[in-house]
Amino acid sequence: MSRTEALFRDEPYLKSAEAAVLGINDRGGIILDRTVFYATSGGQPGDTGVLTRADGTAVTIAATVTGHTKDEIIHVPAAGAALPEPGERVLLEIDWERRHRLMRMHTACHLLSAICPFPITGASVGEDDSRIDFDLPETGFTKESVTENLMELVDADHPVFTRWISEADLAANPGLVKSKNVRPPSGAGRIRLVCIGEDASIDSQPCGGTHVARTGEIGAIHIGKIEKKGRENRRFRIRFGPLPAG
Repeated sequence: MSRTEALFRDEPYLKSAEAAVLGINDRGGIILDRTVFYATSGGQPGDTGVLTRADGTAVTIAATVTGHTKDEIIHVPAAGAALPEPGERVLLEIDWERRHRLMRMHTACHLLSAICPFPITGASVGEDDSRIDFDLPETGFTKESVTENLMELVDADHPVFTRWISEADLAANPGLVKSKNVRPPSGAGRIRLVCIGEDASIDSQPCGGTHVARTGEIGAIHIGKIEKKGRENRRFRIRFGPLPAG
């Protein structure tokens, strides 16, 4: 198994980097020694972009996924792309506009989970529309009230940062895990927390995704729908822009 250094974990604003090709897997996926491309995980889609070879040939990357572990990052080329050779040096460039929208949206999802402190049964982050499903029997929440609370947190421009804790720390604080069915990967010895607010006063939860540095960067956001998805499941849809009138 090849381990790829995930530059995005500590530097989510890094748009490009140079890397060496470690190999091409049996499905044509490109494996590098380091990458700025986020791989699909935790409801956040993987990055798209371009690898440029030394001769100037561009290899379009249509998707980025993980292999057997989160440390095996596979860059999936578009159909028909000329694949680089192992040992080649390539320039990596992500589709930054798309990634930044996903970073803003993913951070907004964390804010929603702080406003609605219920077990999460599912989540999906999108460029324009995201959803979080909560284990919530009946709700007094409205689109208007949740949107107002979200925008208060956005406008307060709280800092967003990461810190690492041990697996023992997580075991001693099980409330940090908001997902009802998915546990953070264990065995690595440490867990990455994404924190919002001074001293994590707004939120703190395990997450391997990419996020903006301050909540103000999210911009206008609103709840488009609150849907009933079963007896004890409510789906909240988050969308960019102000809440439409009416």
